[in-house]
Amino acid sequence: MAKVWQHPYLNVFKHFKVEEWKRSTKEGDVTTFMDKTLKGTVYRIRGSIPASNYIQLPKTSTQSLGLTGHYLYMLFKPMPGKYFVVHLDVTTEDSQVVRISFSNLFKEFKSTATWLQFPFICGAAKGSVYECTARTSKQDLVGVAPANVRWTCLMLDLHYILSMYLNRRYSHLKSIKLCSNLLVKNVYTSDLLFEPGVTFSEARQAKLAFHGISPMPREMAFPVPKGENWHDRYDYIRFPSDGSKLPYDSIQKGCSSPAAGVQVLEDPIRHLPRPVTLTKAVRDRVSLIQQITSPKDMPRWSPLVTKSIPEVHLATSGPLEEVYSGDQEFSRAEGLQAAGDSTVPLHATTDGGIHVYAHRMGDVAIHAIGISSDETAYTKITGPEVLSSKKASPFRRLLPDPILKLRTIIGFGGYSTKWALWTKNSSAVVYPCHAIIITMQIETGEQRFFIGHTDKVSALAFNGNSTLLASTQMGHLSMVRLWDFQKGKCLSMFKTHVHSVSSLSLSYSGAVLCGIGKDGHGKTMVVVWNTAQVNQGGEVVVLAKAHTDVDIQTLKIAFFDDTSFVCSKSGHILEIDYKNFTIRNARRLLPSQIQHSHRREKQTFNSGPGIAINSISISSTFCATASEDGYVRLWPLDFSAVFLEAEHEGPVSSVSISPDNLKVLCTTSTGNLGYLDVQSRGYNTLMRSHTDSVLAFSVDGLRKQMATVSQDNTIRIWDLVSMQQLYDFTASDEIPCTVAFHPAQQIFACGFSSGVVRTFSLTASDLLMEHKQHRGAVTGLTFSPDGNLMFSSCSHGTLALYNCAAQKSHVLRVLGNVVSQDAEHSPNALALSGDGRLLAFVGPSKYTVTVMDAHSLDELLRIDVSILDLDSTSLDSALRICFAPMPVGHLLVSTSSNKVLVLDAKTGRLVREVSRVHKLSCSSLTLSEDARYLLTAGDRVVKVWDYQMRFDINFQVYIGHSEPVRQVAFTPDQQHVISIGDAIFLWDFLAVSRVESPKADVHPYIESLVPPKAETSSEKLKDFTSSANEIPRQSAPLPSLASPPHLDISSIHQPGHDDIFSESDEGEEAGLKGSSGGAADGNKDHSALVMEEPVENEETHVVRPKVSQECSRSPSHSGNEPRKETKGPEPQYYIRPDSYRHFTPRFKASALPKSVLYPPADNEGLKLKAVIGYNGNGRGNMVWNPDTGFFAYTCGCVIVVEDLHSGSQQHWLGHPEEISTLAVSHDAQVLASASGHGNGDSRCQIRIWNIQDGTCQKVIFHHETQVQAMAYSRDDRLLVTLGDYSDRTLALWNTHTYDLMSSTHILEPVHEVAFNPLSAGELACVGRGAVTFWLIEQQGADISLKVHRAAIPDMVGRVELTSLCYSTNYLLYSGTNTGQICVWDTQTNRCFMTWEADEGEIGVLLCCGNRLVSGSNTKRIRLWSVAAVQELRLKGSDARSSSVLLEHEMTLDGTIVGATFDDSLDMGIVGTTAGTLWYINWAESTSIRLISGHKNKVNEVTFSPGESHCATCGEDGSVRVWALASMELVVQFQVLNQSCQCLAWSPIPISHGGAEGQHVVAGYSDGTIRVFSISRTEMELKMHPHSVALTAIAYSADGEIILSGGKDGLMAVSSPRTGMTIRVLIDHKGSPITVIQCTRKQYHDFGVEGGELWLAASSDRRVSVWVSAWLKDKCELIDWLSFPAPASPEAPSNLPPSLAAFCPWDNGTLVYVGFGMQKEILFYSLRQKQVVEKIPLSHFATSLSLSPAAHFLAVGFNERVLRLIDCTTRTEQDFVGHDDSVHLCRFTPSGKRLFTASYNEILVWEITST
Repeated sequence: MAKVWQHPYLNVFKHFKVEEWKRSTKEGDVTTFMDKTLKGTVYRIRGSIPASNYIQLPKTSTQSLGLTGHYLYMLFKPMPGKYFVVHLDVTTEDSQVVRISFSNLFKEFKSTATWLQFPFICGAAKGSVYECTARTSKQDLVGVAPANVRWTCLMLDLHYILSMYLNRRYSHLKSIKLCSNLLVKNVYTSDLLFEPGVTFSEARQAKLAFHGISPMPREMAFPVPKGENWHDRYDYIRFPSDGSKLPYDSIQKGCSSPAAGVQVLEDPIRHLPRPVTLTKAVRDRVSLIQQITSPKDMPRWSPLVTKSIPEVHLATSGPLEEVYSGDQEFSRAEGLQAAGDSTVPLHATTDGGIHVYAHRMGDVAIHAIGISSDETAYTKITGPEVLSSKKASPFRRLLPDPILKLRTIIGFGGYSTKWALWTKNSSAVVYPCHAIIITMQIETGEQRFFIGHTDKVSALAFNGNSTLLASTQMGHLSMVRLWDFQKGKCLSMFKTHVHSVSSLSLSYSGAVLCGIGKDGHGKTMVVVWNTAQVNQGGEVVVLAKAHTDVDIQTLKIAFFDDTSFVCSKSGHILEIDYKNFTIRNARRLLPSQIQHSHRREKQTFNSGPGIAINSISISSTFCATASEDGYVRLWPLDFSAVFLEAEHEGPVSSVSISPDNLKVLCTTSTGNLGYLDVQSRGYNTLMRSHTDSVLAFSVDGLRKQMATVSQDNTIRIWDLVSMQQLYDFTASDEIPCTVAFHPAQQIFACGFSSGVVRTFSLTASDLLMEHKQHRGAVTGLTFSPDGNLMFSSCSHGTLALYNCAAQKSHVLRVLGNVVSQDAEHSPNALALSGDGRLLAFVGPSKYTVTVMDAHSLDELLRIDVSILDLDSTSLDSALRICFAPMPVGHLLVSTSSNKVLVLDAKTGRLVREVSRVHKLSCSSLTLSEDARYLLTAGDRVVKVWDYQMRFDINFQVYIGHSEPVRQVAFTPDQQHVISIGDAIFLWDFLAVSRVESPKADVHPYIESLVPPKAETSSEKLKDFTSSANEIPRQSAPLPSLASPPHLDISSIHQPGHDDIFSESDEGEEAGLKGSSGGAADGNKDHSALVMEEPVENEETHVVRPKVSQECSRSPSHSGNEPRKETKGPEPQYYIRPDSYRHFTPRFKASALPKSVLYPPADNEGLKLKAVIGYNGNGRGNMVWNPDTGFFAYTCGCVIVVEDLHSGSQQHWLGHPEEISTLAVSHDAQVLASASGHGNGDSRCQIRIWNIQDGTCQKVIFHHETQVQAMAYSRDDRLLVTLGDYSDRTLALWNTHTYDLMSSTHILEPVHEVAFNPLSAGELACVGRGAVTFWLIEQQGADISLKVHRAAIPDMVGRVELTSLCYSTNYLLYSGTNTGQICVWDTQTNRCFMTWEADEGEIGVLLCCGNRLVSGSNTKRIRLWSVAAVQELRLKGSDARSSSVLLEHEMTLDGTIVGATFDDSLDMGIVGTTAGTLWYINWAESTSIRLISGHKNKVNEVTFSPGESHCATCGEDGSVRVWALASMELVVQFQVLNQSCQCLAWSPIPISHGGAEGQHVVAGYSDGTIRVFSISRTEMELKMHPHSVALTAIAYSADGEIILSGGKDGLMAVSSPRTGMTIRVLIDHKGSPITVIQCTRKQYHDFGVEGGELWLAASSDRRVSVWVSAWLKDKCELIDWLSFPAPASPEAPSNLPPSLAAFCPWDNGTLVYVGFGMQKEILFYSLRQKQVVEKIPLSHFATSLSLSPAAHFLAVGFNERVLRLIDCTTRTEQDFVGHDDSVHLCRFTPSGKRLFTASYNEILVWEITST
């Protein structure tokens, strides 16, 4: 019957009387007006921000409409050219609230478990151009409404939407929110399906009732003139459609159906969902908060149709691992035909009907030449669906594809220079270059590449016939790869479980592999593997492991005889018979004996220096040795004499005789690789290389030469054709930073780290000139195109111009401080236009780009790039610049926000911008000469872009460098591209010679898109490796961080299972197969124990604690009985555990007040308006509910509840001490807060608050010291509270009555507690080395707790488990104080996985689905993808993948102490110990300060004369300026390692009228004074008039003088104009100055000439009063006051300060408080020279302020109380809210507000009394 009143339909606006706004609410620009089309009144909602302009029903979010209608009808019209948003909150039968939103702002459909977003496509008038366009294109029309948009009747089938998209049953409509910009007539609900444009008679004739269709009621109908059709004037949209087709993911008008008016599209368009990208506009508070308060979605897999259906040839059957690539850099199948229509069914599927399609946004070419360190390639997974391709059409992308092809790498080594091998035929050598293995033909120099290692290669080995190659890489757990050498294919890869494998050896057959490395304890470890089956696809199995204390350098498996030779650094060579374990011969190589003048000394076998031998190689006929002295020596096998030796430039690292015995391969530690021809005795160099990172290069196009500079202190010249080194210049004690070739002569210039610029002649191989114009490292160096001029810049901001017309250059002009003083702009800080007329650089600040006349260095243009992005949250700075070729006239600037700005070089106008150019900043950019292609480098990738951005996909990505790419450029002939970093890469640029990539270049390894399965979405990653001349892997490695940590996943061995298995980083398994998935005994039940000692067996002990029902009490503070509980023997004292999770209240010398003069109700003189600051000392003391928007945090003893829309605050007072932690119920109706105990309490106080009205419902007491953590159960029926390491008590409360149900004493400290979301009666705690699982069993009133203590595996070590969070799929994640994350199976209570997640303690963990957020004391917050963990839990060693992925990380300003995120973990709020609350948005990589306060004590507050701003200063050295209206932080001035002690705001002098003259002066602990300009946000002046810390500072009344006082009592008079100290006053010497105050006076008042009266007070209770006329240099003392104090025995240890101030309402009176005979305020008359009035106080005052408006006086006390005294009526009122001494109070100039400070909290009070 409850629904009957809503039949047949309900007029929502009429029923809820919207026009009265009592049961609904409106915000912003909401008006009513008469619409001519509808001939009636409609509501118009306008405004640029939808979240601020809306109509909402019902009035509050806690109420519900309760409308049960099956369908919702909305009569509305979008505003032309505008966006609109509509939110509908519906409730399901299981009480889940789901938000359904539709908007023309949404570009694509998105969904989460609680939010559905539908794009709305606005229709247009019939026959219009827009309608024709929409009819033909069918897509990309989401956007603003067209000019002739029509009134629309939208019908939403709410029942069907929930059922179809979320598989939930619809219950009722909870709320409606209509946001700008739209016109709305009404909203209706009904269970009937109404059809517009049909009369009742037509409906009867058509028998529509049989189809469940009714004509539209008159009340709902739009007016239609006679003779016209309803559908010609209006739009009717029914969503979802009739169900004959798939439901569409956009709400749109289609072709009319005459029967039912169903509007559908001809083709369903579905876009691959990506994470929601929110608006970036966060410049004002409102738009920022809209992001936080709106729920977020998670990706939902949906069917996919593309414009182009490429043909997919599957190279492998194995599906791929899923991850997001981000920024549209999706992995792609290389070589797909763009226009192909055919599809190949994916084999290994069950239904045979699944096809694979590639989405157009996923078609970015990612060409892998190598994988940067510790990164893995992944691809997206789309849903299985058979879809029509009849309308497929090709999309456009950058061609040819690939446009770059790797030709040559100049480089050798990286990790070690001792590995180089001969192939069996002696025609090629194999060697590593960083992460790439290179095969070089020694005759032709042609290179072939083996790609796959993710870090530098540390060892190589061949089998006997060079068919099998083994390689390993450096790192925590080294990865070994086995390659089919001929095919270039990786046969197997496996983790070694050995650190830093330093040597490998393969047996002759390749059946046995041996490796040497270090174990976890640094001991040498030898491992032998069986590799016999690897060619048949078999696994690699460990045969044996051995440990030894001997430091083994090399090991080889012998195969040709019974003898082995061993060499040593001492020169010994041992010939060993290893079968009989005997040494046949021992020899030692000694240098030639030295002829002394008198005699020749004889050396014995063991005496004297031997020749250190690094390597030895034996053939059947001779032996070769490589020694430290740089010689390779060839010996007969008996070592009787040297028959050939070759000297090298440096120590020889290794030597290897070729299989044909004709060549000897040598490598040196200086990066050289070559071979000695034994027959011809000639030496051939194969490769020379830099031994450190390459910093810069320059190319000489005429002579085809290239110059490079490196951190190895060398400058090298290379031949670009042969790639051989021509010259080598070495700078012994300075690093060459930049290099440039002269365009005509054989000269090059080089800039050094010392600031010197040198020019060299290549013809003479000599230094020509040396210029010393710079003091910092040279950051830019370039020649003009004609070669007549040279330019250089340095890191100190200097720019120099040289004349180079003659060979010996000379300086023309030097400018200082014009270039940005930032070394990150090196080596290309300067850019010249193609005609040589314009010079551009970043400077003078990093936010500006300056363009100069290149010939004169006259400034032509200055462009501020920081303001070009109006939506940015931070100032954008410029990084790199380059000019486009001449006809184009563009200047390109890359910025810190990863954009490239294209500017007009003449006007500075922004032409266009390219966003998300790289994951991290762009390190280099350049244009081709024809301006068709743009090259950019960032992090470790090179990108080639279409400069005009004409295509759907405008760039291709190339990877291969293992270190950041420093510079990239085209060669002058445009045939090649050069990139440098770890090595020098030369690429063929294929766009010049051809337009399309022929089929021969299609890469053979194609990554396929495979259907996902919900449970096993992570698949084994197939290894893509290199063939002879092709580029293998097409996925850019993730995550997008410069150097992500290598994630070592160890699967933990369980008792009772003998299987050993190890998972590789990329999903390949090594070891023995077997499962370790179950528990040891298969028993799922929790075992319980009394917590005295660990229990070995699984016997269940039940703890039945006694419960004290009297342990809770109401706010009336009734009696408090001691708690009764199960308690073991208690130690005398407790040591704080090694975890920052435990709350320690800040030490306070202040005491709680004994009595307080509370003001009468409704007659308070002050009202708390705002609290500035967040208590970073708390733990988990911030809560945010994304669904309701409730946001609360603590500051001291105050709970601040902030409205994120308006910024307004509520303040919940009542806690006597600092609040330690908060907990909010899951329905966001109740908040629990905990603090220390107050006066008279023996236990901690826990307050329970009603969130709706902000009242305290209950105060409960139980814990003795501090409450460490609290949590509500998933059903909100239970609250658990946990005491700290001293209390060690876990208490369980009934949330209906807040009676204590159970209390248990724990013998060890517990750090955190959490309820299992899948079971309300289960919870877990973490502590020292274990997780305790608790099961709550209740039988009537009887409570029993079953406890099971699960220790962490031994391999994790002795650690503290410091944090935990449950996942919804039977997983528990726990963090440790050593940075590991352990994963537990909650069904078996076992730890089955762990990984190194951070370097420090992990104190915060949050999990949702397959994502995990961790926060630590390294200030980092990290986002992990943990999709593989669930499969590892279920399948153990059979899991296809065991890798977790670091998706993102951010570094904040302090240790992470609290975090709350939305359901998808996309955005949230994070608190740090620095007292900052950060808004985090992973999708946009943004972190924005929401709440920020001082970290340490606030020393002063001062106000601008117009009261628009205020400034604060603190012990942390910061001066912060706040907007007074919003209390938003405007600007912050930070001085490091100093404390800012005092502060004053300048009065605006007449000569500096307006805001331009506003300054703040600050005094610091080192005796300096700094003057800051507010308008220019910079420091203008620094003075040092004091030798000790300043304690007081003030401006004179006219602002022309600064008065300052120091700790030594000296007062300085300084001029802010000149910075000079005019005079020093010593009257107060010896006692710190506490106050200086200036005021105006009549010129001849007090009988002394002067327009200014000022006073100074010192801590010895003395006050001096002065009259000054500063322009006449007059300063005269007119009064000196000394106030008595009692004798020392009565004096408190910390004396209260002596404070004085002029009385604003009596200009001849000053007011004094301080330590004295009585606790009182004294009014002293300067005219009568006596005290005229006294006001007694209850305590000594610690702060004082007098209101300039009314006769109010504010006094702060050490007892944490603020007292407001009305001096006219003598009434006094006390106010609480501070949790420490009120050491500062200041009235604003208008007297309307009062600021008070207590340590680092600032409280803002509003004066309510008149």
